Amino acid sequence: MKKVLIVLLLLHASFIGASGQYAYKIAKLKYNGGGDWYANKTSMPNLIKFANANLRMNIFPEEDIVEPGSPDIFGYPFVHMTGHGNVTFSDADVQNMRRYLMSGGFLHVDDNYGMDKFIRREMKKVFPELSFVELPFNHPVYQQRFKFASGLPKVHEHDGKSPQGFGLIYQGRLVCFYSYECDLGNGWEDQSVYNDAEPVRQQALRMGANLLQYATTTN
Repeated sequence: MKKVLIVLLLLHASFIGASGQYAYKIAKLKYNGGGDWYANKTSMPNLIKFANANLRMNIFPEEDIVEPGSPDIFGYPFVHMTGHGNVTFSDADVQNMRRYLMSGGFLHVDDNYGMDKFIRREMKKVFPELSFVELPFNHPVYQQRFKFASGLPKVHEHDGKSPQGFGLIYQGRLVCFYSYECDLGNGWEDQSVYNDAEPVRQQALRMGANLLQYATTTN
């Protein structure tokens, strides 16, 4: 734990230097395999704006783009990953992602519908010894600034399934949160993109803010 805290302190020092008056930046993962990693173009700026306004998080207003094999990933306490299709991690990607997550980083995977079998396969390469487990509703990710007594909110319907939040837990620490059958990132988009009801958007933004808060304080 002490090693993780030291790494995080060094990372936060680099965030402050790189971001000027902002505390740090967050990033979207650009992966290979053909999946649309670039989906939900307005989602992260809206989430950042919401978190800054409601949690005083002081995050740089725009997300960066980072690749799984890049050393730059260690400069972000929170990395978001989304898409509808295939994901492929190279051996170098796997090694780098494992080091990142073991050293204090946090990955949020948001299935935009159609990503499930691919992300499960690729994350098994990163942590062969771990499997995704469904998190109970009393887990801290649901109990940050905003309370979600029934777990993830449902943003979009696809197969009529209930939303589920899965996690990879390494040495007692949640290193990856996977939102499934939820479309959380779609709820962060500009209202004009999907015409979601405002209460639905607000629930999605609140859950996203919880994840940011968890990753940068609890984690």
